[in-house]
Formats: sequence, C-alpha cells, structure tokens
Amino acid sequence: MPFPQHSSIPTQPAVKIESVLRKQTNWKRLWFYQKTVVLYQLTYVFTRRFLPAYGDRTVDQMVQAARSGKQNIVEGSADGVTSMEMELKLLNVARSSIQELLEDYEDYLPAHKLTKWTNGHPRFDGMLAFCRSHNYLNDYEPFFYKWTDEEAANTAITLCRMVDKMMMTYQKKKEEEFVSEGGIRERMTAARLGVRNSQREAIESARHEIESLKKENQHLKTYLLQQMNEMEK
Repeated sequence: MPFPQHSSIPTQPAVKIESVLRKQTNWKRLWFYQKTVVLYQLTYVFTRRFLPAYGDRTVDQMVQAARSGKQNIVEGSADGVTSMEMELKLLNVARSSIQELLEDYEDYLPAHKLTKWTNGHPRFDGMLAFCRSHNYLNDYEPFFYKWTDEEAANTAITLCRMVDKMMMTYQKKKEEEFVSEGGIRERMTAARLGVRNSQREAIESARHEIESLKKENQHLKTYLLQQMNEMEK
C-alpha cells in the first residue's frame, strides 16, 4: 500500500492595502498653469513700464492677483493628494484672482484711451492664434519690452480669458471625480473595508486548509493502524 502524499500548506498572500492618497497632478504640464506663469511675468513688467512707480495701489494689486492665480494652482494640486475638496477651493481662488486681473487690464484700456481688440479688429485674429498655440514664457518674454501698453494689455486679456475657460473645464472634471470617488474620508473607509474583506477571505481560506489537514491526519492514522495490524499477523 503506497504511503499517502502530504499536501503542502500554502502561504497566505499578504493583504494588499490600497493607498488612500490620490496621485498628485503635475501642474507644470497643465496648459492653464503655463499661461499663468506668462501672465505673472507679463504683469510684473507691464506694471513697471506703464504704471506709476509710486502712489498707485494698482501695481501691487495686479501683481498680487497674477501671482495668486499661479500659486493657488500649485498649492491646490499639492493639497489635492489628501483633499480634493481643498484642491477645488484653491482652484476657485486661482480663477477669482485671474478674473480680478482681467478686470484690471480691461479697465486700463479705456482709462488710457486705448483700443480693446475684439473680433473684427485687424490684430485680433493673429493675437488669438498666437496665444492659443503658445504656452511657455520663452514664447512671450522677448516681446515684454517691445509691445506697447495696448499690445501687452490685449494679450494679457486674451490669456486671462483662456485661462479662465480652461480652468472652468478642469474644475468641472475635478468636481465629477469628487462626486464619484469622494474625499479622503470616503477613500479611507473604502480602504478599511477592503482590508477587512481581504482578512475575511484569508481566514476562510485558512479554515478550509485546517479542515483539509484534519482529514489528511485522520487518513494517516488509519494508514498507520493498518500497517501495524498487518505486521502483527
């Protein structure tokens, strides 16, 4: 009678814990962020070329609004790892800052008897095409000290409007993600439930293995008893 084979005891896989942190957005690749970098540098030069050096609070307000638009995108993307709610709030602050900057540029033109370029203006289509196809500071910087205030202000207005439109679309996408995925509390709850389910599965698998080993042990006892009885004959 052949000796029964032992079954090996399988090693239970480690419980995989899903991260509750979201993957951080690479904000440097966002087109609207790239354009806010241009807006900040353009505004810095614009206010120093065309606005009074002293006694005009508009200079600080415009530069601060441009900086806030850029920096809140960065901060929102970083905070989004743990809180999508905070990310949405900071993105909204960034949009508000860009809208404030837009208002300042639009106020500048009529206050200085300059023309606001709109559809039909001979320079409008060329400016629009340039702003649509160029995102990086290097594309714009060579013109900062060459443009007139009318050219610079109209370019800034166009960039502000593009940033606002792109951010509005981006925020809507983030809001949909927030509704479907929830915030960190929901993700932590889901992770805990996932661990508990994995633990239950591991316990159930171990229980079945123990039952199998008990049966195999009984089989071995029966086999040994038969061998001893045959030897006594």
